Amino acid sequence: MNDREKSNKVSGAIVIYNNDSTMLKAAINSFLTVKIDASLYLVDNSPTDKLRDICSDNRCEYILNFKNTGFGAAHNVAIKKVIHKSKYHIVINPDISFKEGVIETLIEYMDCNPDIGVIMPQILYPNGSIQYLAKLLPSPMDFMVRRFIPIPSIKKHMVDKFELRNSNYNKIIDVPYLSGCFMIFRTAVLETIHGFDENIFMHTEDIDICRRVIQSGYRSVFYPKVSVYHDHTKKTFLNLKNFKIYLKSAIYYFNKWGWIFDKNRREINKRTLSQF
Repeated sequence: MNDREKSNKVSGAIVIYNNDSTMLKAAINSFLTVKIDASLYLVDNSPTDKLRDICSDNRCEYILNFKNTGFGAAHNVAIKKVIHKSKYHIVINPDISFKEGVIETLIEYMDCNPDIGVIMPQILYPNGSIQYLAKLLPSPMDFMVRRFIPIPSIKKHMVDKFELRNSNYNKIIDVPYLSGCFMIFRTAVLETIHGFDENIFMHTEDIDICRRVIQSGYRSVFYPKVSVYHDHTKKTFLNLKNFKIYLKSAIYYFNKWGWIFDKNRREINKRTLSQF
């Protein structure tokens, strides 16, 4: 299929793991408001297929993984299906919802800017407040301060810079770290970079894939003119298992890209901050 034939095609994927059915239906129904040719893959990492019939729309395809392979590996199942079939592919969390027209607006902007490889809209809490999910590339210190440093003044200064709060989240900017809760990729770019790194089970896969998009010569963009709602609760430290997954993914990420000596990180972050 050439670009002309797939020019109006968009695909999406939601990775499921024992999710609340009401919230999941809201995410599915939000995607299905799209007015262009679309398909949605529900990749289920749950131990059973109790959510198999969650969507009866013929644009939905349910895939049971039979085991929890992790966020990125499960999304790659869908990505492999849409290569050469869709022009854009959307990664959607099961706790996301949004109004009609959001996808079309973002795709129209990407159509006008073919150098964009991935884009993220404004992400809001259900009460309408901003989630600060457009970020710099993290250093090991950023991870430490955000999670473990109890001194509010030090933490606030570093977190505000890391989360780009001085940008006021009201302008379109190139951002090297977008949240995996809602990302629209140019499918050809996903093919080039081979999707998510499956060595990361969860937590740093979005940083890694944005970085590889930039490394491949495309832009990673925050677009706040439209928004989605993210009913997000931080779960990282609710139990020891999640904490170990978080640490393992962080160690893998820094082993891959560099701990203290990461010249590319410094250059990208400097370029990001120069926009405001």
